[in-house]
Amino acid sequence: MGCGKLIVIKILNARYDGNFSITLQFSDGSEGHFNGAAYLKDRSGSLLTALKDEAFFKRFFIDACALCWPNGLELSPQRLHELCLMEAA
Repeated sequence: MGCGKLIVIKILNARYDGNFSITLQFSDGSEGHFNGAAYLKDRSGSLLTALKDEAFFKRFFIDACALCWPNGLELSPQRLHELCLMEAA
């Protein structure tokens, strides 16, 4: 039995759509919508608390192909890709 290819997912572009939603373009050619409100709903922690303020949430940027915020929070492209696929299903 052979091993499958490991696909490295990167975030190429991100656009804020309002209401804690970010459209993400991935290196595999797919596009998805990250629902930040749903992601933050049942999560807590010092880095995540700041994101519950929409003005801060909108300050995201891409660094090393990951979605990041000025407080040091970084969400991996692979995990965001999985979340976008689950949201689309």
